Amino acid sequence: MVTKPIRVLIAKVGLDGHDRGAKIIAKALADTGMEVIYTGIRQTPEQVVSTAIQEDVDIIGLSSLSGGHEALFPRVVELLKARGSNIRVIGGGIIPPEDASKLKKQGIAEIFGPGTPTKEIVRFIKGACQEPVRDEESKMLKQIDHIGIAVRDLEKSLDKYAELYGAKATHTEVMESLSISIAFIPVGEVLLELLQPLAPGKGRIGEFLEKYGEGFHHIAYRVDNLDRVLAKMKENGIKLRDDKPRPGADNTRIAFISPEETGNVLTELVESKKL
Repeated sequence: MVTKPIRVLIAKVGLDGHDRGAKIIAKALADTGMEVIYTGIRQTPEQVVSTAIQEDVDIIGLSSLSGGHEALFPRVVELLKARGSNIRVIGGGIIPPEDASKLKKQGIAEIFGPGTPTKEIVRFIKGACQEPVRDEESKMLKQIDHIGIAVRDLEKSLDKYAELYGAKATHTEVMESLSISIAFIPVGEVLLELLQPLAPGKGRIGEFLEKYGEGFHHIAYRVDNLDRVLAKMKENGIKLRDDKPRPGADNTRIAFISPEETGNVLTELVESKKL
């Protein structure tokens, strides 16, 4: 069985221009077989998080000698959480013990001060990355978000659902970019998404209706981090209709997988910006 190497991002955040220590740590980690990405000096928290997610790293190592650790380190943790990432963050540099204690309470996994043996850092990283990931955290698909149904007349369809089931739409929207009108009907935790073309035969929904008639169009699954899921799928050779997320209805980001990958079932991935 081939074990995937631990991937580590080493970053100098803030205005600190001294990177000798960071480079020594990066080389020491690489010498143990870890894959190390070094970002260089004067990185912002936003740049660090973006690179870490793009590179699919397991650990972020932050270094600061300029006294900006109190604001910069927690900001990295905050941005990772906002993007649904579980990447651990460790820190090093000139950091007083009282600040190290505060940083740990703010989500920094460990702080390594000046003179810490590199073996100790290696040992901590290996131990942290060998912790079992909970099943719930390892799942890319969290739950069914909605089921898409193509209809010719949105108003008549909504009336029919109200008449048959007493179900009413909680959100309607017109998406000019996709040439569709949309209505969402909640059924427990899952939504029915009714889709009507703005004009007969217009857009993908219009073409679908002309070819197949009204009915099931696609299924959508909710994900926590769409960028990461797409990157993982591309790494695994999955064919995608959308290489990058694009705006979806009701303040979401979406992407579609090629139907040939999912038994000819058009599949959508949805990330809610409200999370």
